[in-house]
Amino acid sequence: MGSDQANATGPDLTAGVALEVIPDGGMLAGHVGEEAVLLARRGDEIFAVGATCTHYGGPLAEGLLESDTVRCPWHHACFSLRTGEALHAPAFAPLPCWRVEQRDGKIIVREKAPQKRRAPVPAAGGPERIVIVGGGAAGFAAADTLRKEGYQGSLVMLSEDAAAPVDRPNLSKDYLAGTAPEDWVPLRPASYYTENGIDLRLGANVAAINPRAREVTLGSGATLEYDRLLLATGAEPVKLLIPGADQPNVRTLRSLADCRAIIELAKTARSAIVLGASFIGLEVAASLRARGIVVHVVAPEKVPMERALGPQIGTFVRRLHEEHGVIFHLEERGVGISGMRMRLRSGASLEADLIVAGIGVRPRLALAEAAGLGMDRGIAVNPYLETTASGVFAAGDVARWPDPHTGENIRVEHWVVAQRQGQTAARNMLGRREKFAAVPFFWSQHYDVPINYVGHVEAGAEIEVEGDVAAKDCVVRYRRNGRVLAVASIFRDQESLQAELAMEREAASAAA
Repeated sequence: MGSDQANATGPDLTAGVALEVIPDGGMLAGHVGEEAVLLARRGDEIFAVGATCTHYGGPLAEGLLESDTVRCPWHHACFSLRTGEALHAPAFAPLPCWRVEQRDGKIIVREKAPQKRRAPVPAAGGPERIVIVGGGAAGFAAADTLRKEGYQGSLVMLSEDAAAPVDRPNLSKDYLAGTAPEDWVPLRPASYYTENGIDLRLGANVAAINPRAREVTLGSGATLEYDRLLLATGAEPVKLLIPGADQPNVRTLRSLADCRAIIELAKTARSAIVLGASFIGLEVAASLRARGIVVHVVAPEKVPMERALGPQIGTFVRRLHEEHGVIFHLEERGVGISGMRMRLRSGASLEADLIVAGIGVRPRLALAEAAGLGMDRGIAVNPYLETTASGVFAAGDVARWPDPHTGENIRVEHWVVAQRQGQTAARNMLGRREKFAAVPFFWSQHYDVPINYVGHVEAGAEIEVEGDVAAKDCVVRYRRNGRVLAVASIFRDQESLQAELAMEREAASAAA
């Protein structure tokens, strides 16, 4: 969604800039013709790459330079300055690179450099057939990484969804709000799967897996053999179990089909009820307000998102939504729906044309449990994301892994975590033996206010606020026993990136 033609400002780099303009470790945004180009300096080396992140178009000049990489300030994608390669999700497409010449104390950017491709993985001893169960963030990232790593064997992706892998965060944000076109939603065009030899099977129901026989049984009774298997089955929305919850105006949001159904109802809706004040629930509320719909939020907690982010940010988020017209009914629950009317536990009632239930999700564990894999409130995996069954890996919402930063076994339901686990699992299915040590990261968008969160901490941490939450300028640190385990931020992108890097270094030291 990014474009290197966007915001092509700054100096004309083909005319050259003085070397002294860019200090060691510095960056400069300029342009070559109409294309935005970033210059980055490491010692005597000068790199020239595309200036905007290939994920959502974040300005890389405002990001973080670390060694020979640059990180996006918005959603923490990471790119190689040497090759332009997208090293860490959520970006997958590489940055373009340009040749650089240093002459007479000036840096001159020349022509574009050809994109480098990885050499194929040697066939000897490698897996001939890899099957991925799941077409979400982890499954897509694994398939994409396998091909980028040069894997040339058979690759099958089985997805129950009717649509090819999509950018799920967009479903509760811009696309639902009507500010992003649908062509932003697919992670890749349909041709991508054919061109890369990925046998994507949509609407595929997997009935069972047999780790001993190394085969997958489909709902049709057909079987698929595998040498390596990735379980990336994700999560499913918790069902609303109150009378009237099966009415056509009551919806959950997980898939593209879900989002399309809500959009269709929103075209004529004048009012809506969102059940749940979670990240997704409040993003849905913001998106429906963008469509001019009156929105009521009904949730059992006293402060929205307090358990995840603490009372300071939770209170801020509530006030932000109220400033945009959202009406909260906190410490409440829906107990029944009749037509357009919902009864609340307190005895009050609300009327709405549309009801969206965002009361949480549950990991889809049935296949793993039936196959006898080790479980620990999720699928238990080792540092390499391999399950207790040889050759079977798990990634994304279902996986509970040993986190080197916290020293605990954790499971999180974040989009970027699932993508990065898919990438690591792919390399490990090829025998790389790479420990998963990425620091959890997610972002949440509420109107024009982004909240970034790095790390992981359960409830009960000590909370330290730097800056002014109400002024939308803050860093919130979550400590336990004196250690910073997580950091939330609002419009403090550099601090967020620095916190992630510090946690990565600590995790790498612990994992060594």
